[in-house]
Amino acid sequence: MFDLSFLSMLPSLPMTLIVMTIMMIFFWLGVKFKHSQTVSGKVSEDAGLGPVEGSLLGLLALMLSFTFSLSNSRYDSRIKIVVEEANDIGTAILRADLYPDSIRTPLRAEFQKYVEARVQYFEAGRDLVKVREALDSATAIQNRIWKIVSTAGQDKDHFHRTSQMMPALNAMIDVTTTRLSLAVAKVPDLILYLLFMLCWTSAFMMGYSKGSKNDLVITVIFAIMIGITIFTIVDLDRPRSGVINMDTVNKNISALRAMFK
Repeated sequence: MFDLSFLSMLPSLPMTLIVMTIMMIFFWLGVKFKHSQTVSGKVSEDAGLGPVEGSLLGLLALMLSFTFSLSNSRYDSRIKIVVEEANDIGTAILRADLYPDSIRTPLRAEFQKYVEARVQYFEAGRDLVKVREALDSATAIQNRIWKIVSTAGQDKDHFHRTSQMMPALNAMIDVTTTRLSLAVAKVPDLILYLLFMLCWTSAFMMGYSKGSKNDLVITVIFAIMIGITIFTIVDLDRPRSGVINMDTVNKNISALRAMFK
């Protein structure tokens, strides 16, 4: 259900610090390699990589832009789907009032349990066991709600009421599948690995070209800015944890509790 790859299990901040540390190591390797080349007389001290370095840094900028765009668009989609789910559940709860009390009372009781299950789904965070339990609980409640409504629909006295409830109930159930799909849709590990390789190769190139001029400060600033960008990309891609989360938008579902007071 959820990606259990090494990158997905590694928190955003340690991942960023590892990338930055390796960048500094590659910068140092570039400096040492340039020094060995200079000492052996194969290249002059002022020799650099010129167009190669510029092209690689341009490719790195393009890759960062592409990955950030990919991560941000999925974050926006997750926000929209949570708002849509809250609206769909709210509509279904309101339409339960169309039925007489003999049906309305047990139906609203199941809807109240369903809201709690969906709140627990988000509050489970990165605990996959609790996430699975919340999903199973919500599915069981959906089945009970569907049974109540479908049984009522077989009575001609409730046919018109059920014909209005069914579209809302279908939307409420379908949106959970969409939300789950967006939850597991991550930036592919291959893209992140490629991004990391570009960062490390760029650091090596800078060490080779600039190392003789002792541009360590510039390289540290470069590594920090790259690290901040990578942290933002990874954090956006993990709505259940990190600095950039979905706590605020998920309050739309928590607010549905007020409909049962």
